[in-house]
Amino acid sequence: MFGQAAAVIGTGFIGPVHVEGLIRAGVRVVGILGSTPQKSQEAAIKLGLERGYASLDELLDDHSVGVVHIASPNRAHFEQVQACLAAGKHVLCEKPLAMNSQESRKLVEEAKSSQLVCGVNYNIRFYPLCIEAASRIRQGCFGKLYHVSGSYTQDWLLQPTDFNWRVLASEGGSLRALADIGTHWLDLAQFVSGLEVDSLCADLQTVHATRHAPVGGALTFTNPSLSSSSLEGAKSENRIKPMVVDTEDYGSVLLRFKGGAHGLFYVSQVMAGRKNCLELTIAGEKSSLSWNSQEPNRMWIGHRNEPNQELIRDPSLLGPDAQAHANYPGGHNEGFPDSFKQLFRSYYEYVDSDRSVAPKFPTFEDGHREILLCEAILQSVSSKGWVSV
Repeated sequence: MFGQAAAVIGTGFIGPVHVEGLIRAGVRVVGILGSTPQKSQEAAIKLGLERGYASLDELLDDHSVGVVHIASPNRAHFEQVQACLAAGKHVLCEKPLAMNSQESRKLVEEAKSSQLVCGVNYNIRFYPLCIEAASRIRQGCFGKLYHVSGSYTQDWLLQPTDFNWRVLASEGGSLRALADIGTHWLDLAQFVSGLEVDSLCADLQTVHATRHAPVGGALTFTNPSLSSSSLEGAKSENRIKPMVVDTEDYGSVLLRFKGGAHGLFYVSQVMAGRKNCLELTIAGEKSSLSWNSQEPNRMWIGHRNEPNQELIRDPSLLGPDAQAHANYPGGHNEGFPDSFKQLFRSYYEYVDSDRSVAPKFPTFEDGHREILLCEAILQSVSSKGWVSV
């Protein structure tokens, strides 16, 4: 059990994922805060927690809580992080860290001056094979890197009747698909490769300029699509309302990295059959690798003059960095929930340490850089050209 107890803000999809990951990591979770006192209480009961907080002030006044996990809608992150830091709480925030780089830069500065431990939940880098890939690249196993490519695709917004607050720029920010899932790809690509994006050129597409929102709202991944006949019925009964969409469903980005490597990736939230699929491919002078989040316990390694390999996640086959984050024997698969557990363990070990070494989890600086990348993408789309980051 770690020294600090936690509370979670957010009762939608990802908040309970944090609660489960924290408990599995050995962290005591005191309570949870939803958008209303009723949602807080319902979530606390469902998750078996001691408290459902009525307000943020009530949470921050709870002296048994040392760390706050923020998994609320994007527009709330900045003010909630500031309030937590002012109350002396360590913070682990969902991405994006804030709505723009002015806000995120301010949070980086406030985090430094507070001397509190502050992280951003880019959990995908904590799959064991991603850590193994990063370690092998650092050791020179792949030689000089030539290019990095991949994608992140989903289908949960395929239909015009699929709706979530994220599709509105006022709620989630001017970028949606690229900010929501594209930043996960960018964080992973830079973490694994060790490269830093220097410039980019982007293109965006909004497939559904109007979406039909259910009156009363809908939770992430829970809104069923309506047939054309039921859509007309819902319209006539005022159960749905049309909403103009001002964010992208698809985006593609060309990349240039410091040091000379090139790259490209695309994201889509309207690709039928892709539920949650991140693909990363890295080509080097000696070998190449490819990893897919829907088969996270396998990594393909390509060679020119010898047979290709498939590395299976097995602690006995991994280096020490990856071994530390692979808790089950080979053949016993680890996946999405385990990546949260492993990130949380890294974070809380750092909280309990003397902090004399650099943290291994994504920090506020990483979160700030992702927002700078998003703003460069928007600038590129506006100027129809390459933009330096």
